[in-house]
Amino acid sequence: MQKEIITFAFYIYSNTMEILLPPDKRIYFASDFHLGAPDMQKSRERERLVVQWLDEAAKDAAHIFLVGDLFDFWFEYKHVIPKGYVRLLGKLSELRDKGIGISVFIGNHDMWMNGYFEDELDIPVYYEPQQYTIAGKKFYIGHGDGLGPGDHGYKFLKKVFRNPVCRWLFSCIHPGWGISMANYWSRKSRAATGSQLEQFLGEDDEWLAIYSKEILQQEHFDYFIFGHRHLPLDLKVGENSRYINLGDWLNYNSYAVFDGKTAELKYYGR
Repeated sequence: MQKEIITFAFYIYSNTMEILLPPDKRIYFASDFHLGAPDMQKSRERERLVVQWLDEAAKDAAHIFLVGDLFDFWFEYKHVIPKGYVRLLGKLSELRDKGIGISVFIGNHDMWMNGYFEDELDIPVYYEPQQYTIAGKKFYIGHGDGLGPGDHGYKFLKKVFRNPVCRWLFSCIHPGWGISMANYWSRKSRAATGSQLEQFLGEDDEWLAIYSKEILQQEHFDYFIFGHRHLPLDLKVGENSRYINLGDWLNYNSYAVFDGKTAELKYYGR
């Protein structure tokens, strides 16, 4: 059967994309599912919950933004992707076939994407923060890793991991070995930084809030939407600007919804 024509609309003006939002539709945002962690049983339970949430969101979704770290580790070899996650991948494909817009941002745990989402699921993947206009409101959206002051060690490692030579070298390792090693590193990284990411630092020290305020000095945005922090946050960063962190699905099942007037944090199943 021929694939349905894409029904969601993007209009690009300069560096800003505009998404049309009909009156009865909503925009959904979520991040940090970390599927694969801490083990396959708990991951599969969480995956089923995410798919259930996507089914409910699809009832009135014009667009769904998935803002990084969908997986605890992801690497696309030329002919191989990590085992599992068929419920999520199948659901995303189903929603796209229905004409619902979906955008995926890479995170620090799943930065090694290489065309699978675009080619197989018809979903664009973004490696850097993007700007959108939706119902007259300006959004700045990204995963959030490596932004703001400090964390110079990670910023250096991010450049190394994103380097094409590094990616090629890793691709030379047999998937059985490569994915096992990477899953081990991913668990160690999450264990080392998890508690830090979940602690509220105070409005003056939240680095993504600081980053948002720096951007506001150059250009106005109504909303800054990030993940990575694993802590649901909704902070005022300007006279008419808010920074929303989407939290995670390891602890909070948190997400955000924009109805054309305001964006609001919500908690699925609570």
